[in-house]
Amino acid sequence: MKLTVLGGGGVRSPFLAKSIVSNADMVGINEIVFMDNDKEKLFIYGKIAMNLAKRINPDIKFSITSDAKEALTDADFVITTLRVGGDEGRVSDERIALNNGLLGQETTGAGGFAMALRSVPALIDYCHLIREVAKPEALVFNFTNPSGIVTQALRSQGFDNVYGICDAPSEFIKQLREILDVEPEDFDITCFGLNHLSWFKDAKVKGKDVMGEILNHPKLYTDTEMRLFQPELTRMSGDLLLNEYLYFYYYREQAIDSINKSGKTRGETILEINNQMTKALKEINIDEDFEEAFKIFMTHYLIRENSYFSIESGQLRPKQLNVPSVQEVIETPDEGGYAGVALNFVRAYSTGERTLMVLSIPNEGAIEGLADDDVVEISCVIDKKKVTPIAVGEIKDMQMNLIKTIKYYERKTIEAILNKDRDMAIKALTVHPLINSYSLATELVDGYLEQYKDYVGEWN
Repeated sequence: MKLTVLGGGGVRSPFLAKSIVSNADMVGINEIVFMDNDKEKLFIYGKIAMNLAKRINPDIKFSITSDAKEALTDADFVITTLRVGGDEGRVSDERIALNNGLLGQETTGAGGFAMALRSVPALIDYCHLIREVAKPEALVFNFTNPSGIVTQALRSQGFDNVYGICDAPSEFIKQLREILDVEPEDFDITCFGLNHLSWFKDAKVKGKDVMGEILNHPKLYTDTEMRLFQPELTRMSGDLLLNEYLYFYYYREQAIDSINKSGKTRGETILEINNQMTKALKEINIDEDFEEAFKIFMTHYLIRENSYFSIESGQLRPKQLNVPSVQEVIETPDEGGYAGVALNFVRAYSTGERTLMVLSIPNEGAIEGLADDDVVEISCVIDKKKVTPIAVGEIKDMQMNLIKTIKYYERKTIEAILNKDRDMAIKALTVHPLINSYSLATELVDGYLEQYKDYVGEWN
C-alpha cells in the first residue's frame, strides 16, 4: 500500500519519515512519497527524511517529488502537513495581530484565522485531486493548521474520508502516564472539545479512577503541560485537565506581554532558526555526508523544540533535549507523534483491532448541544471500518460556552473563505473571545486580505 505526505519538505519531515517507516510493516505500507511544491526545501528536508528512512528499512520504496498528481496517484493513505505561505506567512500572521494589540498565535484567534485563509482553499484543491487519482477508499489525515477549521471545511465540502489529527493530546496523555509510571495499555482518559481547545476527564488505570491521584500529584504542574496553569484554574474548571493551548484564552495578557518582552514572536524565531539551518544544509552534500547533515539538522531543530511555548509563557519545557546521532535516533523507540496517530488508526480501521485515540471528527451526538456535523476533538473508538466518538454527554457551562463560541467562529470563518465574503470574516473575528471587537476585527480582516491577496484573490 502507498502512503503520501503532502508537505514533505517541512522541517519535521525526518521525524515523520522515521515514524512512518518504523511502523509501515504493521499496516502493510511498502511505498512512501513525500511531496512538496517548495523544491528547495523538499531537496533538503525531504532528502534527509529519505536517507533516514532508507537506513531504517531499505526495503520500502521511498521517494520525493514536487508533482502532486504523481504523488497522489493510487495512494491508499494521505497525510497533509502543509504550511501555505511558509514561515514568512506565520511571521505576518503574528505581527499584524500584535500591531493591533492582539495575540497572533498560529492556530488560535487572529493568527489561526489568517492561516485558514491560505490553508483551506489549498486543502480543498488537494482533496479534489485525491478524489480524482487516489484509491477510491483512500483515507486522509489532516495535520494542516488550523486543523479544526481545515477539517471542518473539508468535511463540509463532502470529503468524509478526512480525519483531523493532532499530537498535542497524545503527548499530554503520555506525560500523564509517565508521572503515574503506568503502561500505555493500562491507562485511559477521555478528551473532549475542539482542536487546541479541549479538556480531559475520567482518568483510569486498569479501570480504576485515578483523577484524584493525578490532580494531587506533585509532578502534575512541573512535568506535564499543566505547568502552564494554576491549580486554582483547574479547580474552577471542575477538576478537568486542560489542553496547553487553553493558555492563550486564560492567560492572554500574559502571553502578549511575554511576546512583547522577548522582542521576537515565535514565528520570527522559527524563521531565523530555519533560515540558518537551510543555509548550512545547502552547503553540504546530504547524500554523501549524511551524518554531518543530520547533526546540523538536529542542532537547529532542538533549538526550536527546547524553546517551544517559551516566548508565550516565559517558561522552558521541563525536559531539555540533547543532540543525538543518526544511529541514536534510529535506535530510539518511535514515540509516534501525529504519524503514529494516523498509523494506529489505519491498523485498527483495517484489522478490526479495537483502539482508543483522540481525533477530530463529526460530533454525531457525542457532546450534547453541538450539531452532529460539528467537527470536535474527542476520544474515539476505532475498529473495523468504523470510528465512534465516545459520548461525554452534557458539558458544564464554563467549557460549553467557549466551545460553542469558537465553533460559531470556525463555521463563519469557513463560510467567509468559501464565499470570499469580507463581512462574514469580520463577523467571525468579532465574536472570537481573543478579539471581541468589531473595529479590531475589521482592521485584521482588511490587513490579512491585503497581505495575502496573492493567495485569496479579491473578496466581496
